[in-house]
Amino acid sequence: MNAIPCPSRSAAAPRARRWLPAAALCLLLVLSACRSAPVTPAASAATPVPATRGIVVAAHPLAVDAGTAVLRRGGSAIDAAVAVQAMLGLVEPQSSGLGGGAMILVYDASSGEVSSYVGREAAPALATPQLLDDEAGNPLPHSRAMLTGRATGVPGAVAVFAAAQRDHGRLRWDQLFDETIARAEAGFEVTPRLSEHIHGKFPQASAPDVVAYFSNDQGDALEVGDLLRNPAYADTLRTLAEGGEAAFYHGDIARAIVARTHQPPLGGAMSERDLADYKPDTSAPICRPLREYVLCVPPPPTSGVGLLQLMALLDGTDIDQRGPDDPQAWFLFAEASRVMYADRDQYVGDPRFVPVPVDGLLDPAYVAARRALVGDTAGPAPAPGHPEGAPAAAGDRTDEPGGTSHMVVVDAQGNAVSITTTIESFFGSGRMVDGFFLNNQLTDFSWNPAAGPVPPANAIAGGKRPRSSMSPAILLDRDGRFVGAIGSPGGSAIPAYIAKTLVGLVYWHLPLQEAVDLPNLVARGKHFNGEASRFAPAIREALARRGVDVQAGSGEDSGLHGVFLRDGVLEWAADPRREGTGRSPE
Repeated sequence: MNAIPCPSRSAAAPRARRWLPAAALCLLLVLSACRSAPVTPAASAATPVPATRGIVVAAHPLAVDAGTAVLRRGGSAIDAAVAVQAMLGLVEPQSSGLGGGAMILVYDASSGEVSSYVGREAAPALATPQLLDDEAGNPLPHSRAMLTGRATGVPGAVAVFAAAQRDHGRLRWDQLFDETIARAEAGFEVTPRLSEHIHGKFPQASAPDVVAYFSNDQGDALEVGDLLRNPAYADTLRTLAEGGEAAFYHGDIARAIVARTHQPPLGGAMSERDLADYKPDTSAPICRPLREYVLCVPPPPTSGVGLLQLMALLDGTDIDQRGPDDPQAWFLFAEASRVMYADRDQYVGDPRFVPVPVDGLLDPAYVAARRALVGDTAGPAPAPGHPEGAPAAAGDRTDEPGGTSHMVVVDAQGNAVSITTTIESFFGSGRMVDGFFLNNQLTDFSWNPAAGPVPPANAIAGGKRPRSSMSPAILLDRDGRFVGAIGSPGGSAIPAYIAKTLVGLVYWHLPLQEAVDLPNLVARGKHFNGEASRFAPAIREALARRGVDVQAGSGEDSGLHGVFLRDGVLEWAADPRREGTGRSPE
């Protein structure tokens, strides 16, 4: 197990928080009264290590190093996260970067508040529902659409990190990039995972900018252990360090982004005005009880509401009395997942454009009615329900590939961040500007709409943000104190990856690393995908008899990273399916 002692904190109860209005507090009390006394999580077997000044868990050791260096300089959790993101854009460019977006949850230890910052990319103002159609007016194949200039949304990552850092940072913005600037100039070794993507079979791997960037002087594709330098990225970071976010959304960088998206094939409609007008969404998160805890997630257009609904569906079953070796537990998980995805796919979109029935989807009576769909065997794919406040909408056709990265940082004062960050699928659109790749996030819209009198909730519109599966989460105790944080990349599978981990952590009281290590199972519609070979043959056979035939695919690429406070020790976990790790400053 990975564990560090938790930083000391005041025992005084925190003041009232925005995320816990009176109605929600009453709900917590009612649920507590209706349930037997909560089970205390199993004692940690971790041997405490010397006192630490914080912890950084991220997808690459160099990114972790950059974050811990900032913590050593007295930076806050979000200060360190900015440094982590800067380094990830260099060493893990297939997953995230300056040209993408991010979802940020921040826990402020001094106030006890959880804040949400949504930096989802936005469609250009001139985007139309036909944005991703071909010359004949037919929807483009996904493999072609993602390489077009039209696929790129206005990047939100720089703006959202800057907004969160203004509110919760301790160091100056220009003090957060030194490690990455030095590394970009000196170079870093290509890792096995990056090499797999350089030599991948997906469309972006053969895009001209990708091929050029990852080729050596002889024109051969880089291999594991080869040194890769990116001086253009170092220059971009110097510009951002000196000029702040304005240097990204105005001036030379903005002009370069617009120019690259206008180039063929199928140039886009982004303008410099789109970049200048971009603002992240800041609001209260959505929080709901989860046994002895409170689970907080960002609001739509993220899929946090889907994660909360899935946990509420499971909370009314006996999954907590089972365990990872019980096929009925996985059956319940699969069927509850299918119900959740049916609702999420139908109703979650950009709330500035479509009403998202968050309260209706999480209403206990509605959740109970949806839970009743879980029978003894798996039937046809469930249809979406009709929660209170649900608008009329056509069926969803979103095709969201995997990708993305997740990080968790806790500082010495107990502040914490849970951040999921992305450029969409691998290397985004495959187009590079000033040392970083541009996203292909607009392919996350339902741009091949189902027939119907009204468009899908996730249909394309000018200025709209596409639905995101990203669901960074923070766990609190019932007094509002930080307990843990978790999140994952993985496209539409993200809610399932996180929910699986929460089942292991909260219901089965496993150490966090063991919960992360559990097999992935992603049940959506008529498909049951996952790590089939990691389930014991007896479990797979028992699931098949219940109608859940787990097939390999769409379930092997989680990148779960998290922390959890247990018995005064802060455990951390990094997904063995990727190259992440965790570290505290010396």
